[in-house]
Amino acid sequence: MNEERQHDDDLRIVEELKEAGIGIRKEISKVIIGQQDVIQQLLTVLLANGHALLIGVPGLAKTLLINTLSRTLDLKFSRIQFTPDLMPSDITGTEILEEDRTTGHREFKFIRGPIFANVILADEVNRTPPKTQAALLQAMQEHEVTAAGDSMKLDEPFFVLATQNPIEQEGTYPLPEAQLDRFMFSIYMDYPSRSEEIEIARSTTSVQEAVPEHILTGDDVKKLQQLVRRVPVADHVVEYAVTLARMTRPIEPDAPPFIRDRVSWGAGPRASQYLILGAKARAVLSGNYTPTPEDVRALAQPVLRHRIVTNFNADADGVTADDIITQLIDEMKAS
Repeated sequence: MNEERQHDDDLRIVEELKEAGIGIRKEISKVIIGQQDVIQQLLTVLLANGHALLIGVPGLAKTLLINTLSRTLDLKFSRIQFTPDLMPSDITGTEILEEDRTTGHREFKFIRGPIFANVILADEVNRTPPKTQAALLQAMQEHEVTAAGDSMKLDEPFFVLATQNPIEQEGTYPLPEAQLDRFMFSIYMDYPSRSEEIEIARSTTSVQEAVPEHILTGDDVKKLQQLVRRVPVADHVVEYAVTLARMTRPIEPDAPPFIRDRVSWGAGPRASQYLILGAKARAVLSGNYTPTPEDVRALAQPVLRHRIVTNFNADADGVTADDIITQLIDEMKAS
């Protein structure tokens, strides 16, 4: 009986979430012109309780987009500008010696760092040394920070969006593949279209300032994240996602020749998990009760692009990880 009631509640929440998703995109569109695919992918990651890497040149309103998303969800937003001199304590927080003026008693007090928020924008994460990157990655993985020997839980929901500038690579500390694997999605933010850029130029240089409204709360987001976990997935969808991830590995016996020829390392098991989790979240956002292979295909690029390491042959031919994923999906469709 309880299971039936839970099922009915879940179906009702799916319908409500579809409407909420439309509302969130509408509110964000008041501030951000275009970038609908990016917004959809950010919502998908958030509902799947993952983190994302956002790659785009400066001036594409990455910070404004994330800030606007947090405002529509009534979540606490924090922006951390990563620089070469940033220390781990600048992220997690630090202890200070505080004196009670009446008694003269001194004791250490922990001052929380900017990581104690719901939505974290880690701006230009590849500009800071590995030690500081590791502090962020620990928080992402464990949803807690360790300071002065104590572990402190972070506020939920907890969503990290790290940005990288694809142009300037001098003086940077690129994230190793093992650390890139912690990010559920790698989202590529492209230039706006001509018509969108005209609208951006018009709207951002006027007196009026758009203010997005709250659509969901932090508690709503937590409930929806639990709902995504409960979404059933058919066996053939799971097998499709696992096959897609495994086919990116050149050591796999069934890997296509172009994978063996152009890929050094393929995606690990975490990619399969994220393909299925992402497909669940995407399906629910669309008002569907279970994902299909189409949901998996739609998320193949953001899930796999940072998990495939191309070799010299690919680089010499100008073939990117995105090209390889597209070709792989086409071959799997044909077979």
